[in-house]
Amino acid sequence: MYGVNVRKVFHVIIYKIIDKGGKVMTQVSQKNVKEEQKHGGQAIVDVLKKEGVTKVFGVPGESYLNVLDALYEENEIDFISARQEGGASFMAEGYAKSAGEVGVCTATRGPGATNLSIGLHTAQQDSTPLVALIGQVERPYRDREAFQEVDFVSFFRDLCKWTVEIDDADRIPEILHRAFHVARSGRPGPVLVSLPEDMQDDIVTRDTHGPIKLTTVCPDKNAVQEVAKELKNAKKPVIIAGGGVILSQATQELVSLAEAMQIPVATAFRRFHAFPNSHPNYIGALGLGARKALSEYIQDSDLVLALGTKFSQMTTNDYSIINEQNSRLIHVDISSDVLGRVYTPSSPIVSDVKEFLIELLHVIEPEDNSDRQKNVAEANEKYTRFSTPELTDNTEYANMKSVIHYIQNELPKNTVITSDAGNFFSWISRYFRYDEGGTYVGPTSGAMGYGMPSAIGAKVAHPDKTVISISGDGGFMMTPQEFETAVRYDIPIISIVVNNNMYGTIHTHQEAKFPGRVVGTKLTNPNFAEYANNFGGHGERVEKNEDIASAFERAIASEVPALIEVMTDPTILSANQES
Repeated sequence: MYGVNVRKVFHVIIYKIIDKGGKVMTQVSQKNVKEEQKHGGQAIVDVLKKEGVTKVFGVPGESYLNVLDALYEENEIDFISARQEGGASFMAEGYAKSAGEVGVCTATRGPGATNLSIGLHTAQQDSTPLVALIGQVERPYRDREAFQEVDFVSFFRDLCKWTVEIDDADRIPEILHRAFHVARSGRPGPVLVSLPEDMQDDIVTRDTHGPIKLTTVCPDKNAVQEVAKELKNAKKPVIIAGGGVILSQATQELVSLAEAMQIPVATAFRRFHAFPNSHPNYIGALGLGARKALSEYIQDSDLVLALGTKFSQMTTNDYSIINEQNSRLIHVDISSDVLGRVYTPSSPIVSDVKEFLIELLHVIEPEDNSDRQKNVAEANEKYTRFSTPELTDNTEYANMKSVIHYIQNELPKNTVITSDAGNFFSWISRYFRYDEGGTYVGPTSGAMGYGMPSAIGAKVAHPDKTVISISGDGGFMMTPQEFETAVRYDIPIISIVVNNNMYGTIHTHQEAKFPGRVVGTKLTNPNFAEYANNFGGHGERVEKNEDIASAFERAIASEVPALIEVMTDPTILSANQES
């Protein structure tokens, strides 16, 4: 009797026997019930299917068994079972970034949901469309501190774009389709939907809703004309490209604008691939480890065109990147809430970034300005010099410059790199150049433990691409169990663990603020290569530069999830420290 409320079927069968008599009519009546009625769990999965969902990441739990049972019957949706809810939410977030779709994750009530929260916070700060389906205690038991009870609507309100609980099964199609719409529209973000366990048993009698189609947010044409004039008249303009460029797939239009107007382009924190890094107009990435000269260049500009960026604390170097006394700011974003929150723009424009650039390209006149050419060339030359590693031999430790150099030069150009937080990130941000389809997936929230689970999500989205996660030993050990998930589902990622046996970032901060008074940052670790082998993956340990290439070659040839442990010098904690 899959998919049918057994009690209601029983009533219908008895009724038919009394009314008609006869076994055949009873069977037909039961068949009709199955065809016409579905419980809440089925209705939820029906919405997922209509929304085009093909992957769901989660940890199974008793509070949403009806949803899991409906997924069992649905061949078009794969349920990927993680080992911890935080890992599942990172997988869904990494999948959403990579696939350009709404990610979906699930968890049970209470502890499961709170574990999941780290990925929702990441999605909120990264503007990633995500829908989280959370089992909840039965409706009659609410507000009694029932087993694992948490008021999810209030708990997750500050972590999500929208939080909602569905109390009536008939409203599942309406509310859940709306959840997907909210997640993907405007400035995207996470939506949490709470699902009381008993509500999932109820029969859905009404389904009149479907996916909500988005319309494009276009700019005001008069405002675009004014922008064209300002760009033409500016002496030293600069463009800051944020996540909105990536989300709207506007990189090519941005390249055309930069070339036509001879304007240099910097990318916002962890938005590296918004602009091709080898392009002569590229001048570097903002955020942690950014060149001081890059910040100074922007502060000295008389006009800043900011595209799809929220001006985060990291991007702006503690909100100091723009000189409001001397610079005019044109800020373009799909969300009006972002405009004016950090800096007051002289020209605030609410628009999809791609639509804005298309309109702007129609009205600009290409520049032939020797001063602009000189500015662009000088800024690009400084970036190129800064981002080109000088390789050195090291017989005692492996060198991260050599690891990045190998990935850059020997692996496919469309390789996807994921990472979490840590000082190792400075080598990625400084030396890796994103071109020809290469992408970066990382948390602007600085979440540790994100790298490897998000790589699983990215690889699920792009099974044909090489996907590499890079984590420190501290971050990797926050979600190491998800390596087993990769093995179990045959998802062949390559996970690099940069091992210096410490929380390197915090160690650095402590030494800077309280010299000689380091507390709690020393770590001990397992042999990570053996750890990978024990799960059925492929493990390598690299202790010197000359072993890097062969370790990668064996990892790739294994065709299974692989882990490369890189033993680094614990006295060198950042790329800038080597310079």
